[in-house]
Amino acid sequence: MEVRFHYLRPDEWRVRREACPVAYIPLGTLEWHGLHNPMGADGLQAEEMALRCAAAGGVAFPTVYYGESRVNSLLETDPKYQGGIARRLGIDKALFGEDRFPYSGMEQINHYQQHLIHIMTEAASYGFELAVFVVGHYPLIEHARSAVLSYNQWAYDKKWKRIAGMAVADFHLLRGKYEPAGDHAGGWETSHLLASHPQTVDLSLAAEELEYGVMSERRPGESTAAFGEEIYAAAVDEILKKVEDWRRSPKKYRCHGMWMD
Repeated sequence: MEVRFHYLRPDEWRVRREACPVAYIPLGTLEWHGLHNPMGADGLQAEEMALRCAAAGGVAFPTVYYGESRVNSLLETDPKYQGGIARRLGIDKALFGEDRFPYSGMEQINHYQQHLIHIMTEAASYGFELAVFVVGHYPLIEHARSAVLSYNQWAYDKKWKRIAGMAVADFHLLRGKYEPAGDHAGGWETSHLLASHPQTVDLSLAAEELEYGVMSERRPGESTAAFGEEIYAAAVDEILKKVEDWRRSPKKYRCHGMWMD
């Protein structure tokens, strides 16, 4: 069953929208995830969750890989890891510097949040009533929430029915059910990828002496596709509960001081 908006003909996505007017929008980035994982790990995971959610109703929009700040909240910008990553990539670490970008870090943050607002309004222009940002790169949760709140403020007094929005991330949804929930390039994310994109992972490169930039209490070598399936399913279940809550109480997602968790 195809659920990707950009793969569907107009009559096909219209049927899905009329049954469930929800647009899932995966957010990722391009970032170092160890020698054993692909650079697009965050987007691949977000897209997988969006696809699984859309299988229950709605559609999945194209994954957003570009636009976030390239000088804030990335492993490549962390002084502890920047030099080592640059050496492993065979580049000068100066290429990661803010002076190499035409916009400052704060300008990039603002541009990205405006881009997310634009994506929400694009989904609205096709008649969808809820935009769900599915976050793969954890720092993007603040950007997505900010975009939802800014859009809500702008559209609050409009006479037409505005789209609602929410932002979700597996590490946040599953806190208390898994300890710890989430990681960077460790047994959590690597298990995800083994479950959904096994061809992108090489566990032979996750030997402890080769690991670099892994932030996790779960070592990459302990990753399994079975655990990845388990935590994908758990996160999707929590997202769908939130979507069902929106369907029952839509005003809660459009009010001042709107509920975000």
